[in-house]
Amino acid sequence: MFQFATPFGGARVTGTAKGTQGMEGLENTTVTAVDQLATLYARPSERVLRKEIDHVDAMGRAFIAASPFLILATGSSHGLDCSPKGDKPGFVQVEDDGRTLLIPDRRGNNRIDSIKNVVEDPRVALIFLVPGANETYRVSGRARVSVDPVLKRRFAVDGKEPTTVIVVAIEQAFQHCPKALVRSDLWKAGKGDRPKGVPTLGDFAAARTPGTDSSAYDADYARRMPSELY
Repeated sequence: MFQFATPFGGARVTGTAKGTQGMEGLENTTVTAVDQLATLYARPSERVLRKEIDHVDAMGRAFIAASPFLILATGSSHGLDCSPKGDKPGFVQVEDDGRTLLIPDRRGNNRIDSIKNVVEDPRVALIFLVPGANETYRVSGRARVSVDPVLKRRFAVDGKEPTTVIVVAIEQAFQHCPKALVRSDLWKAGKGDRPKGVPTLGDFAAARTPGTDSSAYDADYARRMPSELY
């Protein structure tokens, strides 16, 4: 059994740490109003509050130019999505005015969850990462999906154009503190061999479709992947 008081002056809660009984007990200590958060978190410093701007400045441009990887968050009536996007550093371009981002949509598995979301709801959020750097860079705004032939040619690799280009009108941009990556020690952890026990694509496929040979699946995917990147 566990026993604790709520942080908002509520009654003491008693519950069981195992199974659903424990989770039901937690409902009595759930934050349900934004103003309650002020009792839990300190006010951010003025420097943190002022770091948000409405465009990508010179520092943000330099970070994005060095970034080979981002995560794109989208949403619609069908649900939410976070999709990884990656290519050589500089694959995302910032227009001269610093208020527009261009993201080529390279070949994937054709679920196009994020693309479908953007068509319905233009609101997007992105976070850029640079291997070895613990800072990240955040951008949010409104996006559209373009098939403009000039834009597509601009992002061609070895003569292969992206199917579409995501054009983001920037509304908010700022750097994010490095604490999360410092705590996770992400870049150091990624320097060694693949961690044992982490499922592969083949393992996931075998779990969904009994009878699938996971090793054969992985080997076939590794063989095909170089010709399917662009």
